[in-house]
Amino acid sequence: MSGFVHLHLHSEYSLLDGACRIKDIARRAKECGHKAVALTDHGVMYGAVAFYRACVAEGIQPIIGCEVYVAPRSRFGKGSSDAHPNHLVLLCQNEIGYRNLIDLVSRGFTEGFYAKPRVDLELLRSHAEGLIALSGCLAGRIPQQLVAGDFEGACQTAREYAAIFGPDRFYIEIQDHGLPEQKQILPLLARLAKVCQLPLVATNDCHYLRREDAETQAVLMCIQTNSRLDDGRPIGFETDEFYYKDTGEMEMLFGAFEGAVANTVKIAERCHFAFDFEQNHLPKFPCPDGRDAVSYLRDLAESGFLRREAAGQLATDRFSLEEYRARMTYELSVIAGMGYADYFLIVQDYVNFAKSKKIPVGPGRGSGAGSVVAYFLGITDVDPLAFDLLFERFLNPERVSMPDIDVDFCYNRRDEVIAYVTERYGRDHVSQIITFGTLAARAAVRDVGRALGISYQEVDAVAKAIPRELGITIADALKLPDLKKLYESKGVFKKLIDLAMALEGMPRNMSIHAAGIVITERPLATYLPLAASNGVVVTQYDMDTVAALGLLKFDFLGLRYLTIIDDAVALIRTEDPDFDIERIPLDDAATYRLIAKGATSGVFQLESGGMRQMLQSLAPNCFEDIVAAIALYRPGPMDSIPTFIENHQNPEKVVYKIPQLAPILRATYGCVVYQEQVMQIFRELAGYTFGHADVVRRAMAKKKAAVMAAEREGFLDGCLANGIDRTAAGELFDELSSFANYAFNKSHAAAYAVISYQTAYLKEHAPKAYFAALLTSELGNMPKIAAYISEAGKRGIRVLPPDINESGIHFSVSGEHIRFGLLALKNVGRQFLEAVVEERRIGGPYRSFDDFLDRMSTHDLNKRQVEALIKSGAFDTLGVYRSRLMAVYEQMIDNLQSKNRTNLTGQLDMFSSIISEAPRVSYPELPEYPLRRLLAEEKEAAGMYFSGHVLDGFSEALSVARVQSIRAILEGAEGEEQTVFDRDNAAVAGIITALTTKATKTGEQMAFFTVEDRMGEIECLAFPKIRERFAALIAADAVVRVEGTVSLREDEPPKILVTRMEELLPNGVAQTSQPQQQAHAQEGVVLPDAATLARVRTLYLRVPSLQAPACTQVMHLLASARGKTPVSVFDASTKVYHKQQEGFDLTPERFGALCRLLGADNVVPK
Repeated sequence: MSGFVHLHLHSEYSLLDGACRIKDIARRAKECGHKAVALTDHGVMYGAVAFYRACVAEGIQPIIGCEVYVAPRSRFGKGSSDAHPNHLVLLCQNEIGYRNLIDLVSRGFTEGFYAKPRVDLELLRSHAEGLIALSGCLAGRIPQQLVAGDFEGACQTAREYAAIFGPDRFYIEIQDHGLPEQKQILPLLARLAKVCQLPLVATNDCHYLRREDAETQAVLMCIQTNSRLDDGRPIGFETDEFYYKDTGEMEMLFGAFEGAVANTVKIAERCHFAFDFEQNHLPKFPCPDGRDAVSYLRDLAESGFLRREAAGQLATDRFSLEEYRARMTYELSVIAGMGYADYFLIVQDYVNFAKSKKIPVGPGRGSGAGSVVAYFLGITDVDPLAFDLLFERFLNPERVSMPDIDVDFCYNRRDEVIAYVTERYGRDHVSQIITFGTLAARAAVRDVGRALGISYQEVDAVAKAIPRELGITIADALKLPDLKKLYESKGVFKKLIDLAMALEGMPRNMSIHAAGIVITERPLATYLPLAASNGVVVTQYDMDTVAALGLLKFDFLGLRYLTIIDDAVALIRTEDPDFDIERIPLDDAATYRLIAKGATSGVFQLESGGMRQMLQSLAPNCFEDIVAAIALYRPGPMDSIPTFIENHQNPEKVVYKIPQLAPILRATYGCVVYQEQVMQIFRELAGYTFGHADVVRRAMAKKKAAVMAAEREGFLDGCLANGIDRTAAGELFDELSSFANYAFNKSHAAAYAVISYQTAYLKEHAPKAYFAALLTSELGNMPKIAAYISEAGKRGIRVLPPDINESGIHFSVSGEHIRFGLLALKNVGRQFLEAVVEERRIGGPYRSFDDFLDRMSTHDLNKRQVEALIKSGAFDTLGVYRSRLMAVYEQMIDNLQSKNRTNLTGQLDMFSSIISEAPRVSYPELPEYPLRRLLAEEKEAAGMYFSGHVLDGFSEALSVARVQSIRAILEGAEGEEQTVFDRDNAAVAGIITALTTKATKTGEQMAFFTVEDRMGEIECLAFPKIRERFAALIAADAVVRVEGTVSLREDEPPKILVTRMEELLPNGVAQTSQPQQQAHAQEGVVLPDAATLARVRTLYLRVPSLQAPACTQVMHLLASARGKTPVSVFDASTKVYHKQQEGFDLTPERFGALCRLLGADNVVPK
């Protein structure tokens, strides 16, 4: 090898500090005539395998390396002097070097992370074998010492590194990018190398591939630092010389430095590391009693088979036990032959662990649901034979690939399963898998626009000209007239688009893969480098790279709907302890009616608007229809939906051109919907094995023309041998070829259809429990909560306000309604609420506000949490106005805390020992807050209203306002199926709940205000002229109608740009007073004064029934304030009076509370 080799290069995986794309590096090396090239990203090895493969594909020798950060003292030091580590380049000579490098890089994250992943001299000493070290760029320790004028210190450092790596494996690195500091130290580095008898090596610290890419790198750095290009070039990149230079350019720079250029080639010739992609490294399952995995798996499968049979969980009406056993025997032979017995044992172990801990597990996911062995082991809960699912779609003996069983767990408890696996196999054997966020097309435009300082309006115009389609590129969008016109119209647009294309698709940040876990037989650092994200250890290689290295990935997914089902079942079992979701009938007519009506909001996989429309047209009447709906409703297969629906409605009109297709396609009414059907067609019509059929199906899906052409003749010959017309067979093959890419995995659809059906069943037969569970699952998502509350209301189910004596942590069932869950309140912590509920369970209901504070005073009782409870109305049933509680609660808490501190420190004098309780605070004689304030504070504390709605008095105006619901606009703009687009016209009506103004550059005022209706809220923007025109209407608490255009911006919620406004007038006084009176009696009813109430002989209360939630609250109120006034409760359902044994302390406030609970007409003092 002769010439030059780049040994210091940063790729896109230096994350916003390198513009060299992996796929282009080897091509550039080849173009320059270089035989090898090294990758040395900052502190990481994210791109090492991709770089290796790209180089090998181009015939270039890859050198795996890393520019590590070396802590100035110890990797464990985290003081101010440790914040600036030095750089050092390390290159792998061989396998030992690679193992040492990945361990160094891993421990940089797991032990030395402090702003950067850092190693130290101790680690370098123990990991030096097989590595060649270069002294680094200007940020290296030696260059830094030379810049500071410390030549002797630099020599000492050089000798220290040489002692670590050996004098023949440590090189003094020289660079010249035209920076003053480099010019200053170049001769000093040469002198140091001579004094210390160390070799020189020339590098160029490549951050981009060509000189003209310098601006791309600068923009990338601006994105990283959130700065602008006109602030000046990023520090250290003041010139455009950090590119991939050819041999001539490097010789011109460093030809005078003896050996500096030639040594690059010598180093490359000493590096011989190669990745092994042929060997699998599968983990071993610890079988009991030293048994081998295959026999143990066989025994577990046999036991599972017998268990399923005994439980009646086999389709013995269609298949014999011998058929099940034959399928099991076949699958076990394939699993054993491919060496995957341990894999199945590992998966069944953690799945059954989850089930033993009552952690909900999904019925299956992906092609794994096609395995009867998985079904017998309890990994899945879908019978493959009953649903015609194929094992070969999952594990194909004719196409060797890693098994992949995805498992869904309860969203809230998935981490428990991961913790179990980590504990079982060891922390150094289990890791989550990294993934990278990339600069997508629209995001790249916006990031580049900010860096260039281009106006928001111009950047927004370009971004919006790129369709919101998954995977679309800027190059794709340039074929469309909108973006093409901008690109050709003005210089700023062209530059913006060109730079965005240069950066599009580059990694921007690392995060954790949503599901992937890798488990290894030997410690992880034997195979790959590790990183850390928020304290969680992750692989530095992504999912595909992990698999390429022969490591096995396990998918642990968190599915929210499993949690919803579990919560709903728990609520149902409080009334029906024997309820079992696994035993519900799959042919329930009422459930199918609900699905056919499209009443499937909150139903798994069936809740999108488009899906609901399809279900209404399809009118599913059996489980297979749900499976098909899930498979069809996605891009590609959607085109088949009209035919499927037509055939479903008229099955007698379905015609099969080839009779042998009838048994395969009958369940889908003559349409090819599933991948399994494609495989069955190849097997039944042309005599293929299922394994061969799957290979062809995959080739069709990937449009592999050569494979398809070869297989076409084989398919035709096979069909002909089975008596099928060759022309008809050819037409069928061509149809399959065009559709195979869209056919869906039936195993996945069937497993998910189980969850869809279960959620629909619960919604139909246990709506209170199901809506309560749904609401709990959406904590923090007020638009969703509002939508579900609205739907529940249509079924006669109300959400009752929070109640300190009734509410649990989560939403719960209360009689015929749902009780608001305390955890949904803002500013109130789970730990405190758990203590509230537990104290209530042990000590009984809270009798008064004072009682609540007394009993909770030893817990984390803070004012912010108590204030939220008051504002939400959680103490209303204790009989004291919120206004009075708000006036005294801080003083009451202060008194309690003072008492507790005194008791804790033992500072009891002769007076305080007599008075053991905190001073009692009396409530001031204040009227209750006006309804508007009560509602505003309920919204503040709970995100919703309980005592009514501010729009209750505007029903007449709203009914003729011709507006859209805000929720419809938000869902249409942000949902999976976009129906509302930028610049669409919109009209909404509601109350203005927030208002701010902002000055423009010219000093004019524009207004930002939030409009809220019953279903959501949206921000509106009035530019200066519009604001001036409608200034009288833009005010807090104004009820208005707003017209305008929708504005959709990346990473921002939708807005309305106002064009017109009008005031909405309230209904008549008589119409307004009634709802307010029921919500807050003191506003519509004159409360008797204390003297009048003192003369009451009996207080009569009318309740719907003694089991009604309101009655329960009334009883709590009566019990909390014993007194002299007799009380008689009339049960309207039985027409019976119930005289209470103890009297009631009747005050105006408590009279008002009873009116709020029962309505003024139902509270009668006599």
